[in-house]
Amino acid sequence: MIPVVLQTNFPGLKRVNQGKVRDIYDLGEHLMIVTSDRISAFDVVMNEGIPYKGFVLTQISRFWFETFADLVPNHLVSADVNDFPAETRPYRDQLEGRSMLVRKAQPLPVECIVRGYLAGSGWKEYCRQGTVCGIDLPAGMVESQQLPEPLFTPSTKAELGAHDENISFAQAAELCGADVAAQARDVALAIYRRARGLMADKGIIVADTKFEFGLRDGKLLWIDEALTPDSSRFWPKDAYRMGGAQPSFDKQFLRDYLETLDWKKQAPAPALPDDIVLKTSEKYLEALFRITGQKP
Repeated sequence: MIPVVLQTNFPGLKRVNQGKVRDIYDLGEHLMIVTSDRISAFDVVMNEGIPYKGFVLTQISRFWFETFADLVPNHLVSADVNDFPAETRPYRDQLEGRSMLVRKAQPLPVECIVRGYLAGSGWKEYCRQGTVCGIDLPAGMVESQQLPEPLFTPSTKAELGAHDENISFAQAAELCGADVAAQARDVALAIYRRARGLMADKGIIVADTKFEFGLRDGKLLWIDEALTPDSSRFWPKDAYRMGGAQPSFDKQFLRDYLETLDWKKQAPAPALPDDIVLKTSEKYLEALFRITGQKP
C-alpha cells in the first residue's frame, strides 16, 4: 500500500492554494495540481486520509480529459512526472501518479452541476416542494428515479468550511456573463450525456456530476477534476432499484455513515473507524478499475 498523503510541502516550490483535497503550486508557465488523500464530506475535511484516493482521482481525471478532448479544451498538459519542470524532480516519488501539470486559467465563479437522477439534496427539495434547484418536476417521482432530461443546476463556490448554494441559471449568467454561462451549460450537459452512455457500458450509472470551467485567452477551458468519485455520484448498474438510496462507488458511502452519527456537519470532524476508511478506499479503487481498467 502506498503511503497516505494528507499534506504536501515542497521547499523551493511556490504553493498558491490548498483546497479540501488538492494543493496547487505555481511553476511559472503552468500550475502543478497535487491530489492528496484528504477527503471531505458536508464541506468538512476529515482527519483521516483515504489510501490511494489521490492516485484514483488523478488517473480518472486524466482518462476523461483525454477521452473528451474533442468536446472542449481542458487544462491538462501532462500527468507524467517525467514531463514536469526540473525543479519538481526531487519530489517525484511523492508526485508520481497523483499530480498533473496544467494550463493556467481564470476559474468561473460557479460550479456547473448536472443531475440525471433524483438523489441527494435534489431529492430532499423535491419532497418539500416538487422541484430541484427551483426547476419544476413531474409529480409522483421517487428517490433515485431518472429525470426526464438531465438538469443543469449551477451553484456558488463556498470558502473552505462553508456550504455551496444552488443558484438559478439567470444568476449564473449574471456572475459569468450570459454567453459564457450558456457555453458552460451546453458543454457540461454534452459531457454528462456522453459519459453516462460510456459508463453504462462499464456497469456504472452516473447519477450526477460537477464540472469546473475557466477562461483562457477568452475561451472556455475544462479545469479541476473530471467525473471522479469526489465530483460525481456513481451507482452500480446491476444493483439499481429506484425508490430508495443506492449503493455507490463514491464518497456517498462515507456521507451515509456520517449521517448515522450525532454530528452537526461542522468542524471538527468526527474520527473515522478503520473499516470505514478501508471500505471507502475499496470503492474508489473499484471505480478506477471499472472506468479505466487501471490498478495502482
